Amino acid sequence: MRRIGLAGIFALVLALFGLAPSASAAEAGPADLTFTTDSATTTPGGTVNLSMTLTNNNTYDVWFIYQTIEPTWLTTQRPDLKYSFTGCSLATAAGSVPCSGTGPANLGTNYGATIPPGQSRTVTLTLQVAADSGCNGNIGFYSYFYAEFSDTTSTSGGPVYTPETRVLCA
Repeated sequence: MRRIGLAGIFALVLALFGLAPSASAAEAGPADLTFTTDSATTTPGGTVNLSMTLTNNNTYDVWFIYQTIEPTWLTTQRPDLKYSFTGCSLATAAGSVPCSGTGPANLGTNYGATIPPGQSRTVTLTLQVAADSGCNGNIGFYSYFYAEFSDTTSTSGGPVYTPETRVLCA
Protein backbone atom coordinates (compact mmCIF):
# COMPACT_ATOMS: atom_id res chain seq x y z
CA MET A 1 0.00 0.00 0.00
CA ARG A 2 2.84 2.34 0.84
CA ARG A 3 4.33 2.01 -2.69
CA ILE A 4 0.98 2.72 -4.30
CA GLY A 5 0.59 5.82 -2.13
CA LEU A 6 4.05 7.13 -3.08
CA ALA A 7 3.42 6.46 -6.76
CA GLY A 8 0.10 8.29 -6.57
CA ILE A 9 1.68 11.32 -4.87
CA PHE A 10 4.47 11.35 -7.47
CA ALA A 11 1.93 11.22 -10.33
CA LEU A 12 -0.06 14.06 -8.74
CA VAL A 13 3.06 16.23 -8.44
CA LEU A 14 3.95 15.58 -12.08
CA ALA A 15 0.44 16.43 -13.21
CA LEU A 16 0.37 19.64 -11.17
CA PHE A 17 3.60 20.87 -12.68
CA GLY A 18 2.66 19.87 -16.23
CA LEU A 19 5.34 17.20 -16.52
CA ALA A 20 3.02 14.27 -17.04
CA PRO A 21 2.54 13.05 -20.58
CA SER A 22 -0.62 14.45 -22.07
CA ALA A 23 -3.14 12.64 -24.22
CA SER A 24 -3.37 14.59 -27.47
CA ALA A 25 -3.87 13.91 -31.15
CA ALA A 26 -0.75 13.24 -33.18
CA GLU A 27 0.59 16.37 -34.80
CA ALA A 28 0.88 16.53 -38.53
CA GLY A 29 4.35 16.04 -39.96
CA PRO A 30 6.21 18.85 -41.76
CA ALA A 31 4.70 17.56 -45.01
CA ASP A 32 1.76 15.22 -45.56
CA LEU A 33 0.73 13.24 -48.62
CA THR A 34 -2.87 12.15 -49.13
CA PHE A 35 -4.66 10.33 -51.94
CA THR A 36 -8.22 10.38 -53.26
CA THR A 37 -9.93 8.84 -56.28
CA ASP A 38 -12.92 10.09 -58.23
CA SER A 39 -14.43 6.60 -58.32
CA ALA A 40 -14.11 3.46 -56.21
CA THR A 41 -14.96 1.22 -59.18
CA THR A 42 -14.44 1.00 -62.91
CA THR A 43 -14.78 -1.59 -65.67
CA PRO A 44 -12.21 -2.85 -68.17
CA GLY A 45 -11.57 0.04 -70.57
CA GLY A 46 -12.48 2.63 -67.92
CA THR A 47 -10.46 5.35 -66.23
CA VAL A 48 -10.10 6.58 -62.67
CA ASN A 49 -8.50 9.84 -61.57
CA LEU A 50 -6.07 9.38 -58.69
CA SER A 51 -5.35 12.69 -56.93
CA MET A 52 -2.29 13.17 -54.74
CA THR A 53 -2.16 16.20 -52.44
CA LEU A 54 1.07 17.30 -50.79
CA THR A 55 0.55 19.73 -47.89
CA ASN A 56 3.36 21.83 -46.44
CA ASN A 57 2.82 21.96 -42.65
CA ASN A 58 6.26 23.49 -42.04
CA THR A 59 7.07 27.17 -41.52
CA TYR A 60 9.48 27.10 -44.49
CA ASP A 61 8.89 26.62 -48.21
CA VAL A 62 9.12 23.17 -49.78
CA TRP A 63 11.84 23.45 -52.42
CA PHE A 64 12.27 19.88 -53.58
CA ILE A 65 10.09 16.77 -53.61
CA TYR A 66 10.86 13.23 -54.68
CA GLN A 67 7.99 10.74 -54.78
CA THR A 68 7.51 7.21 -56.02
CA ILE A 69 4.33 5.26 -56.67
CA GLU A 70 4.23 1.47 -56.90
CA PRO A 71 1.47 -1.16 -57.05
CA THR A 72 0.62 -2.90 -53.79
CA TRP A 73 1.58 -6.52 -53.31
CA LEU A 74 -2.02 -7.67 -53.75
CA THR A 75 -2.24 -5.77 -57.04
CA THR A 76 0.89 -7.51 -58.33
CA GLN A 77 -0.64 -10.90 -57.50
CA ARG A 78 -3.29 -10.37 -60.18
CA PRO A 79 -1.32 -10.37 -63.47
CA ASP A 80 -4.63 -10.34 -65.39
CA LEU A 81 -5.27 -6.75 -64.18
CA LYS A 82 -3.84 -4.50 -66.89
CA TYR A 83 -3.53 -0.76 -66.32
CA SER A 84 -1.28 2.23 -66.93
CA PHE A 85 -1.03 5.90 -66.03
CA THR A 86 -2.01 7.80 -69.17
CA GLY A 87 -2.28 11.38 -67.96
CA CYS A 88 -1.07 13.76 -65.32
CA SER A 89 -2.14 17.27 -64.37
CA LEU A 90 -1.28 19.81 -61.69
CA ALA A 91 -4.13 21.88 -60.23
CA THR A 92 -3.30 25.60 -60.28
CA ALA A 93 -5.26 28.77 -59.58
CA ALA A 94 -5.56 29.25 -63.35
CA GLY A 95 -6.76 25.68 -63.93
CA SER A 96 -5.02 22.37 -64.61
CA VAL A 97 -1.69 22.23 -66.40
CA PRO A 98 0.04 19.12 -67.75
CA CYS A 99 2.67 17.45 -65.58
CA SER A 100 6.26 16.92 -66.54
CA GLY A 101 5.98 13.12 -66.34
CA THR A 102 3.88 10.15 -65.32
CA GLY A 103 4.43 6.69 -63.93
CA PRO A 104 6.51 5.37 -61.06
CA ALA A 105 9.42 7.70 -61.80
CA ASN A 106 10.06 10.93 -59.92
CA LEU A 107 6.57 12.32 -59.41
CA GLY A 108 7.86 15.12 -57.18
CA THR A 109 8.66 17.48 -60.04
CA ASN A 110 4.98 17.42 -60.97
CA TYR A 111 3.99 19.41 -57.87
CA GLY A 112 5.40 22.56 -59.42
CA ALA A 113 7.79 25.04 -57.90
CA THR A 114 7.95 26.12 -54.29
CA ILE A 115 5.09 25.19 -51.96
CA PRO A 116 4.73 27.93 -49.32
CA PRO A 117 3.96 27.13 -45.67
CA GLY A 118 0.36 26.07 -45.08
CA GLN A 119 -0.36 25.48 -48.77
CA SER A 120 -0.99 22.34 -50.79
CA ARG A 121 -0.45 21.15 -54.33
CA THR A 122 -2.58 18.48 -56.00
CA VAL A 123 -1.45 16.30 -58.87
CA THR A 124 -3.96 14.02 -60.59
CA LEU A 125 -2.88 10.88 -62.43
CA THR A 126 -5.27 9.22 -64.87
CA LEU A 127 -5.33 5.46 -64.32
CA GLN A 128 -6.43 3.70 -67.51
CA VAL A 129 -7.64 0.10 -67.13
CA ALA A 130 -7.04 -1.84 -70.35
CA ALA A 131 -10.07 -3.06 -72.27
CA ASP A 132 -8.74 -6.65 -72.06
CA SER A 133 -7.99 -6.41 -68.33
CA GLY A 134 -9.22 -9.01 -65.90
CA CYS A 135 -12.01 -7.99 -63.56
CA ASN A 136 -13.27 -8.55 -60.01
CA GLY A 137 -9.94 -7.46 -58.60
CA ASN A 138 -8.58 -4.40 -56.83
CA ILE A 139 -5.87 -2.04 -58.07
CA GLY A 140 -4.02 -0.10 -55.38
CA PHE A 141 -0.73 1.73 -54.98
CA TYR A 142 1.60 2.94 -52.26
CA SER A 143 3.96 5.87 -52.23
CA TYR A 144 7.03 7.15 -50.43
CA PHE A 145 8.08 10.78 -50.55
CA TYR A 146 11.02 12.95 -49.56
CA ALA A 147 10.76 16.75 -49.24
CA GLU A 148 13.39 19.42 -48.63
CA PHE A 149 12.59 22.79 -47.11
CA SER A 150 14.17 26.23 -47.58
CA ASP A 151 15.77 26.03 -44.12
CA THR A 152 17.80 22.99 -45.37
CA THR A 153 15.80 20.49 -43.30
CA SER A 154 14.09 17.51 -44.89
CA THR A 155 11.40 14.97 -44.16
CA SER A 156 10.33 11.67 -45.61
CA GLY A 157 7.11 9.76 -45.34
CA GLY A 158 5.39 6.61 -46.36
CA PRO A 159 4.20 4.28 -47.21
CA VAL A 160 1.03 6.21 -47.99
CA TYR A 161 -1.65 4.02 -49.59
CA THR A 162 -4.13 5.01 -52.27
CA PRO A 163 -7.77 4.04 -52.08
CA GLU A 164 -8.23 0.79 -54.01
CA THR A 165 -10.13 0.76 -57.28
CA ARG A 166 -12.31 -2.27 -57.87
CA VAL A 167 -12.37 -3.43 -61.50
CA LEU A 168 -15.86 -4.81 -62.04
CA CYS A 169 -16.98 -7.11 -64.80
CA ALA A 170 -19.31 -5.29 -67.19
